[in-house]
Amino acid sequence: MDSLIFDLDGTIWDPIDTVLHAWNSCIRRHDRIKGELTRGDLEKTMGLQMPDICRKLFPDLSEDQRRYVISEFILSEKGWIEKQGGNLYPDVENVLIKLSKKYNLLIVSNCQDGYIESFYQFHNLDKYFIDYENPGRTGLSKGENIQLIMRRNNLSSPVYIGDTSGDLNAARYAGIPFVYATYGFGEVTEYDYVIKEFKDLLNLF
Repeated sequence: MDSLIFDLDGTIWDPIDTVLHAWNSCIRRHDRIKGELTRGDLEKTMGLQMPDICRKLFPDLSEDQRRYVISEFILSEKGWIEKQGGNLYPDVENVLIKLSKKYNLLIVSNCQDGYIESFYQFHNLDKYFIDYENPGRTGLSKGENIQLIMRRNNLSSPVYIGDTSGDLNAARYAGIPFVYATYGFGEVTEYDYVIKEFKDLLNLF
């Protein structure tokens, strides 16, 4: 094994409280959206791409209205994350320091363009990762982005670490082992390895 590719939400951090503030600040300006979102609403969408999230949360809006809402959400979310970040899981930076000395570390997340950059900016963790990718930049699925980042960095034997069935499917699509982070947002019944805390990666690898 030469590298570890990470999902972001539910694997490295929990951003929901920050994202919730950002999105609800936009929702208050829209008469067509009845009621603000709750943490539970967002937890149910973790792992989905933004268009799918908006279809799930706002089924009564037209596609044009959803596109407009998405553009507002992205701008608001980016600003909030840059100012207050999210909740890193325990021991994340200490574990990344140790892992980065042995392996190439990368991120592939189903987020919009600018989201990972905002995460890096607030938490100053970019120095541990050699590359990252997302559908906001490429328009590709998570599995395709994993393959893309593997080719771009000449990775021969990576694993993918995530917390949802979508992460499992992406790893299977890319043909690499999947590490299930049970502390995240999803429930997965099939995996190659499992961790109950982020620091378990040190014992696993």
